[in-house]
Amino acid sequence: MSDLFSPFTLKSVTLRNRIAVPPMCQYSAVDGLVNDWHLAHYTGLARGGAGLVIVEATGVSPEGRITPACLGLWNDDQARGLAGIAAAIKSGGAVPGIQIGHAGRKASANRPWEGDDHIAEGDSRGWPTLSPSAVPFGKQLSKTPKAMTTDDIARVQADFVAAAVRARDAGFEWLELHFAHGYLAQSFFSIHANQRDDAYGGDAVRRGRFLLDTLRAVREVWPQHLPLTARFGVIEFDGRDEETLTEAIALVRAMRESGLDLLNVSVGFSTPEAQVPWGPAFLAPIAERVRREAGLAVASSWGIDTPTLADGVIRAEQMDLVMVGRAMLANPHWPYQTALALKRERPSWVLPAPYAHWLERYQPAQG
Repeated sequence: MSDLFSPFTLKSVTLRNRIAVPPMCQYSAVDGLVNDWHLAHYTGLARGGAGLVIVEATGVSPEGRITPACLGLWNDDQARGLAGIAAAIKSGGAVPGIQIGHAGRKASANRPWEGDDHIAEGDSRGWPTLSPSAVPFGKQLSKTPKAMTTDDIARVQADFVAAAVRARDAGFEWLELHFAHGYLAQSFFSIHANQRDDAYGGDAVRRGRFLLDTLRAVREVWPQHLPLTARFGVIEFDGRDEETLTEAIALVRAMRESGLDLLNVSVGFSTPEAQVPWGPAFLAPIAERVRREAGLAVASSWGIDTPTLADGVIRAEQMDLVMVGRAMLANPHWPYQTALALKRERPSWVLPAPYAHWLERYQPAQG
């Protein structure tokens, strides 16, 4: 039976444990470029002991960023900076991953601590947004997006491919496509955003076409020996949960057949009216169902932040990896303390020697 500290192998990549750091936007870039903040942030997370560290949502184009302060991967200068981040993560003992995506109708927004709303019309920091249909998200994200033409779709998919090539050449060993959270790909799948009547809209198969075509195009350039994964919202909590989940699992099966290696199970967040039942590991049963019915390795996050809970979802085979976000922000050495709490042998592999000497020599009493 696997547990939280069992190694996990996917394709040619082996993680030292089942703890992964999910993409968490830092909103600290200028012109999509990394800086000292990103280097310190990701180096610390890797040295803390996680098996996998995934760099935050990185725009495949300027229009694809969530905010003007998001990272990008649409030019070679950005790729060179991210190569340093990949090397730093790897030197810390973790596998370097990156998430690439397009924010769609949720793009051109202010940072969360500056309003988390669309940048006002006339403000030079903003830009026009895209979506499958000219339907705004609503509430604070009220800008009406442009309905994409087939040329727009082809261009965005080419941007995904180009970003994947740059991620590959920068040294990342794990790629995650952002198909979740109400951003562009999720919007194509969502009945709340997609009102098209062409080959990209209508029934679930056609609404899933953008995701599948993008995945297949990226699979052509992403090395076969490296994991290609996606984060996808399989449920909306909008009152039609069973229908959405059934449709989503069918699409995930098609993704698996098209070369997807693991799914990071999440919520759609395609409508502000969703009633999300927040709670500890509330997505674990849903992730288990996707794992079983789609026949694919899965990970998930949201409220998995205690040692017993994280270890439990692995032992129960609900997930293959746990994505630990805010707990790792609060304490990058959460894996070390988790090992102690679970009464595992002290994992000296987690800590750099300048930390390990003091923390292991002067260990406070447990209890």
